Amino acid sequence: MPAYVIASVTDARDAEKLARYREGNTAAVEKHGGRFIARGGELETLEGDWPALRIVIMEFPDMGAARGWYESDDYAPLRELRQSASDTDIVLVDGV
Repeated sequence: MPAYVIASVTDARDAEKLARYREGNTAAVEKHGGRFIARGGELETLEGDWPALRIVIMEFPDMGAARGWYESDDYAPLRELRQSASDTDIVLVDGV
């Protein structure tokens, strides 16, 4: 069953670092069987107070593959790079 990683960026402090992060993360996601469903683009809040500047949705084959990406040695330095350049909330949700 597919699993989805949803990232909500609420503050982006360093565009250069985030560009490097996106480059590296593209390969890391693919390496773990994932693909991007949404990666930025126009954002419209339909209900509630969602202060996101950017939403990213990644699809993985299952929860294990998604966790494998997030906990991998190849993603660890990218995660640190992202954390130094932005404030991002990330959730993992099982698909149907």
